[in-house]
Amino acid sequence: MPVLVKVNDGRVSIVTGGARGIGLAVAKALAGDGFAVVVGDVDEKGARAAAEAIRAGGGRALGIRSDVTVAADAKALVDLAVNEFGRLDCAVNNAGIALGVKPMAEIDDESWNRLFATNVGGVRNCMRAEIAYMLGVGKGVIVNMASTLGVVGSTGCAAYVASKHALVGLTKAAALDYAKAGIRINVACPGPVLTAMAQVFLDGNPKALEQTEAAMPNGRFIQAEEVGAAVAWLCSPASSGLFGHALVIDGGWTAI
Repeated sequence: MPVLVKVNDGRVSIVTGGARGIGLAVAKALAGDGFAVVVGDVDEKGARAAAEAIRAGGGRALGIRSDVTVAADAKALVDLAVNEFGRLDCAVNNAGIALGVKPMAEIDDESWNRLFATNVGGVRNCMRAEIAYMLGVGKGVIVNMASTLGVVGSTGCAAYVASKHALVGLTKAAALDYAKAGIRINVACPGPVLTAMAQVFLDGNPKALEQTEAAMPNGRFIQAEEVGAAVAWLCSPASSGLFGHALVIDGGWTAI
């Protein structure tokens, strides 16, 4: 899908986990709003391909390999944005992982710790680097990517649910820490979106796809582009009154 850039106003954003799925949709939406975008992902080839797609549509973008569980990689994203594009206005901390479906007591320690290291520790690493820069310039916007499972529970994915609840709490606390410093921090909580990560929850249950879609109040899955548009709004001045807000984008799923 081509990226139609509205206005090249010099704004710059980071998007982690931006090689595919929701992260790619967010990166394209921000590019369409005029942001230069630094796409980070553990999949370097995918990150560079995402940046190339944005440039092909008339946007400005760079792709780089980034493992958010490594603090130096998180700082490198900020440094690249500032060094190549001159500033950093917004960061979308989207990188995350999921486990297969298992009852809570059956989740092994290694899987539990790896999930928290990425979904919570990785966002913390990114936020520390982003906030350090934003404090220096006196402004900035950060959007973390949680899930509707950050505000409700679900069977078979206790570690994921716990990590996303932790991320919502981390966002709210950090938003209070830095609100008076001119930094807005919010969290997006998308509902079921058919991405590669979603397949982790659907694998092994051939009826899960049909059952999930049937349970959606709007009758369909959320599209990655819908999440991208919502996150782009959170990054814009139009959402200037939101601090520590968990924006649910779920087609009414959590309203049941």
